[in-house]
Parts: sequence; C-alpha cells; structure tokens
Amino acid sequence: MEIKIGIQHSARELSLESNQTSEEVEAAVAAALKDDGVLTLTDDKDRKVLVPGSKIAYVELGEPTGRRVGFGTI
Repeated sequence: MEIKIGIQHSARELSLESNQTSEEVEAAVAAALKDDGVLTLTDDKDRKVLVPGSKIAYVELGEPTGRRVGFGTI
C-alpha cells in the first residue's frame, strides 16, 4: 500500500510503500493523533518511519500504481 504523509510547515510530503493494511495504518494514525504521540509505520523493506502526531497535516492511503511508460496514449 502506498502511504503519503503531509508534514506541517514542510513543502514536501513523506511517501512510502508498506505491507500494512489500511485498517492498521488508520488505527496507528488515530492513536498518534488522539494521544499526541508518535506515528510509527514500517515500510516494505522493514524500515521504521516515525512522525510526531502533532506535526501530521494529512495522511493519504492508496494502492500502488505501476510506473507509466511513454508520453501519452496513441
């Protein structure tokens, strides 16, 4: 699953691929926001990503998309 996290006062977003389900990610985000804790996610290479709950602007969940090849439809 592709996860994008917007960080307050940062022009760039954090993007990662994870093997966690959307329900697991939603529960982790809700817990981090509720308790003003730290959002901890694991990417598909078993690296941990830590984000302070108070700095999260948004979280976007989606399925990974394949890379497009070419310059348009023919």
